[in-house]
Amino acid sequence: MSEIVKQGGALAIRPEQTCWTDNQAAVLRQSGIDEGVVAEELSAFLHLCQRTRLDPFSRQIYLIGRWDSRQQRKVYTPQTSIDGYRVIAHRAAAEAGHALGYEDTLWCAKDGRWQDVWLSDAPPAAAKVTVVRNGMRFSAVARYSEYVQTKKDGGTSGLWGKMPATMTAKCAEALALRMAFPHDLAGVYTAEEMAQADNPAGERHLRTVRPGEADPWQQATPARDFVAEARSAADADTVRQIWQDAKAAGLGEKELGWIASVGKSLAAGPPPPKPEPTDDVVDGEVVPGSEELEAQAAEAELRAFAEQHGLDDIERDFEVAKGLPLSEAIAPQIRDFLADLTRTAA
Repeated sequence: MSEIVKQGGALAIRPEQTCWTDNQAAVLRQSGIDEGVVAEELSAFLHLCQRTRLDPFSRQIYLIGRWDSRQQRKVYTPQTSIDGYRVIAHRAAAEAGHALGYEDTLWCAKDGRWQDVWLSDAPPAAAKVTVVRNGMRFSAVARYSEYVQTKKDGGTSGLWGKMPATMTAKCAEALALRMAFPHDLAGVYTAEEMAQADNPAGERHLRTVRPGEADPWQQATPARDFVAEARSAADADTVRQIWQDAKAAGLGEKELGWIASVGKSLAAGPPPPKPEPTDDVVDGEVVPGSEELEAQAAEAELRAFAEQHGLDDIERDFEVAKGLPLSEAIAPQIRDFLADLTRTAA
């Protein structure tokens, strides 16, 4: 956020602000946001700009309004470009000390054959992109038919008509990056992914929010001060929940260690003097390890998906697919299985 504050001048978004200033709101209105936008959408957009550190006044991220017949109003969705996604991913990887790379992009023909170069003038059936973060692979497949932007006469429009292979690959890359960086990219979609939302009525392929993808309109609350909450907590169970929420929000290791030390002190008995922050994560019986928490979160997402889609024996299905019980799986294995189910259900 500091780089936005330095460059933004009077329009700079500051980490502590909880609503748009008058100057900021005026510029947002000039960018095409009309009076139909609701307060929750604007508040969620501010939170998203703060979390992603993208500047709406430089058009790095923006709100796009589309008519929703169910709500009988424009519904505003935050969007960025695939370049914005790459900026966020590279920055998050650098701050975490992780290596970031890609495997070769693959395109699928209608007969199911995959190839690493698409030479046909006809659009591919799908594209696959694999992001490698710190040695872990995150693969995603985007089907052309799910994302293509069309005209009223049924033809393709915009870049989808000129560069279908490139556009499909961009959508697959966005999906893969969101899997690799869920905390950094949740709640914001690329323009390439959302192009189909402008298709004529009856031809849209709108996607609902999938398991593991946050709903941007549920992020309207200001950023929490997790350390302050832990200080004022009355018992270790409360601190345990605060720690889990802070971990999910991407809080730094130093702050997580401080929260854990508070919880450990409460579990041990009368609270000692207020602990000072340390550089190391404090392991204790108050909170489970980060890998265990990630696995628990991934399992919860999988079970929610199974309940939503009527999959009655998800544990058996997982064991058949992965060769080990769900209770023994790690988060990447569970999310990889969930991604396969999501693609099948799409």
